[in-house]
Amino acid sequence: MNTTTPTAPDPGPALRLLSLGAGVQSTTVLLLACEGVIPRFDVALFADTGWEPRAVYANLKRLTAHAEKHGIPVRQVSAGNIRADALDPEHRFVSMPLHTLNPDGSRGLARRQCTSEYKIIPLKKAARALLGYPHPQRVPRGVYAEQAIGISTDEFTRAKDSGLRFLRNVFPLIDLGFDRARCIAYLAERGFGQTVKSACVGCPFHGNAGWRWVRDNDPDGWAEAVEFDRAIRHGYPHATTQGRQLRGQYFLHRSCTPLDQVDLDAPAKSGTTRHLRLLTDPANGADEDGDPDGCSPWSCRSGEPVTAVATPSDSAERAA
Repeated sequence: MNTTTPTAPDPGPALRLLSLGAGVQSTTVLLLACEGVIPRFDVALFADTGWEPRAVYANLKRLTAHAEKHGIPVRQVSAGNIRADALDPEHRFVSMPLHTLNPDGSRGLARRQCTSEYKIIPLKKAARALLGYPHPQRVPRGVYAEQAIGISTDEFTRAKDSGLRFLRNVFPLIDLGFDRARCIAYLAERGFGQTVKSACVGCPFHGNAGWRWVRDNDPDGWAEAVEFDRAIRHGYPHATTQGRQLRGQYFLHRSCTPLDQVDLDAPAKSGTTRHLRLLTDPANGADEDGDPDGCSPWSCRSGEPVTAVATPSDSAERAA
């Protein structure tokens, strides 16, 4: 006798969500949904750290108006302003992946909690609320939201599951065969050719190219980043006031040099010269271009020190 319990059919997602960063890839995904190339989203969620470049906020405003004409609401979720919080002695200590210069001259990278605190947790809370089961309610088995992530084919290794039963990640650009270059061309054809990469103004994962862009295109953001870099040289104010003295010095730039003293000049434009330079010293590629993966929610590289805080019910949800 066959005693195997038949598997219940998947009822399909209760909601279709988009994790919107308002950068190149996620903007492409939203426009594809507006055009009906992929299924329409019930909601597009923008996790706002409070410190994106002005160009990203301008694109978000335009996207919001465009998407809502096509019946897709765009909602912002936030855990606060990451820059203001980091400098507030009264605010809970949340570590950014700052570059560290240790007393013995060695270098390192501080623990990264900001992606979880300012992006993943707000998005997760919003998904729960939209499903109708805010914390601490348990999301019933079989009830889930489908969440689209803007990862293109050239980044396929970043495609990760959410790790939660009530939130299932899908990757429309990979399904459609879109790489970043095709996304850029697609946006240009639709009048969104000025879309820039989404990342915090003061993200320590910027390479020289990213810092040059901030300096040359967002002067207010550049001034904020320079001041922030000075302010965190010996750690975060809250950690210091709580007696948690952080050893060494902390910097936004990977060279462990004050940001306003770094030589950000572009390398030689010759493709051959650049290719040979990278073959000789691959680290130069990181210096110029930064971390290619950055800190997008749900797609952090395996092994990166991302610290997430899980609620008891979320821990249970993972036992799928």
